[in-house]
Amino acid sequence: MTTPASMIADPAEARDFLAANPEIAFIEVIFTAISGVPRGKRVRKSELLPIYENGRLYPSSMLVADITGQDCEDTGLVWGNGDPDYMLRPIPGTLVKAPWLGDDVAQVITSMYYADGTPCELDPRHVLARVVDRFKPLGLTPVVACEIEYYLVDPVRGPRGEVHLARSPHTAAQPHLIDVFSLTDIQDFAPFFKELWRQADVQGIPLEAVISEYAQGQVELTLHHRPDALRAGDEAQMYKRLAKGVAQTQGMAATFMAKPFSHSAGSSMHLHFSMAGADGKNVFASEDPEGTEQMRHAIGGLRETQSQAFGIFAPNANSYRRFRANSYAPTAPIWGVNNRSVSLRIPAGPAASRHVEHRFAGADANPYLALAAMLAGVHHGMVNRIDPGPAVVGDGYKAAADSPYQVPGNWYAAVDALHASPIMRDYLGDTFVDMYCAVKRTEQDRFYSEVTALDYDWYLRNA
Repeated sequence: MTTPASMIADPAEARDFLAANPEIAFIEVIFTAISGVPRGKRVRKSELLPIYENGRLYPSSMLVADITGQDCEDTGLVWGNGDPDYMLRPIPGTLVKAPWLGDDVAQVITSMYYADGTPCELDPRHVLARVVDRFKPLGLTPVVACEIEYYLVDPVRGPRGEVHLARSPHTAAQPHLIDVFSLTDIQDFAPFFKELWRQADVQGIPLEAVISEYAQGQVELTLHHRPDALRAGDEAQMYKRLAKGVAQTQGMAATFMAKPFSHSAGSSMHLHFSMAGADGKNVFASEDPEGTEQMRHAIGGLRETQSQAFGIFAPNANSYRRFRANSYAPTAPIWGVNNRSVSLRIPAGPAASRHVEHRFAGADANPYLALAAMLAGVHHGMVNRIDPGPAVVGDGYKAAADSPYQVPGNWYAAVDALHASPIMRDYLGDTFVDMYCAVKRTEQDRFYSEVTALDYDWYLRNA
């Protein structure tokens, strides 16, 4: 894969930004690797232009750090290759002020390259770029959006490590009813949302309406559809960081954990997609609610590939607690029209807006990788003209139980399925799949080696 000039920011962007914002003294240089956790450096103003002109060295082992920031030695990218430096290069349009960090702080998102300038195949953003490139010979451009749910919680955990919902700055009360689409809950946390929208505008994040979701303290805000999947991934990642930052300034925490509460709804990242043709028009547009033939082929590809990509949509141990029947989280790759009980949903709306909502990914998924895995299935279905079968009408959970297409039920099975998938290897790359699975297997070993409070509750006296 070559490096288009549009993927690396021009130094003029840094010069113009500093000239327009003389108060900026510090810049956080951010890179997001496999785990989805933004990591990086805080540099001084004088260091910014050299980063734009020459890049910034960064240890390659950070590509395969686990979600806690520990090395994953089984990848061979820690001691096996001597942990060489690779090069971070700024992404156009991502140098923005970060008001929650102070009036003198900005941030910029970067991608990773080898010393010879070629994109690093382990960088999730480059993984997504390779998948998007597969649509160009078809004369198609994916149009995508990320819709992310999360909870506002108290940053101080209880004596047993339990998590509690945040208290309203107006009433000092915690939400106690599901109260879906509640305007009262939105009003109670209005200071957070007002500041979130204000800072999103500062950062150029197209943040739209807020709703109170199907759980106490759970919210969802929508982002614009973009004919640039890379930018959509950037905005999703920037938004998650922004929500956490604004919440912290108001004495709360925003958690994107997939299932923070046992008896409340999990948090998803619904991925919306359509396809623009060479003329910019939606090739899925149709008066038929089931869309065009191309759209149904895309759904067919997703039905066939979801079990293989599930380790990306559900990347962590906690992710698998979300998938329960009658929970608004899907349990099998089935599709339907205007039906929230299926995993691949065609929303209602005018013909020109016809698109698919992919409902598998958790809020804890890496946005770049989730988009890449979804679009891989879409492309696979479209080029192979895969029939999705009939749409599900009515109870999707009942249909899911009887479906011959299922997804892995646990973290181990999902990682194994991804590792063995020739389709995901074709789209995401052998090296990436091998390294991703090595990281996840290291995380599995570390996670399940810990003895938890639940172990003692269940087994200390009863075993």
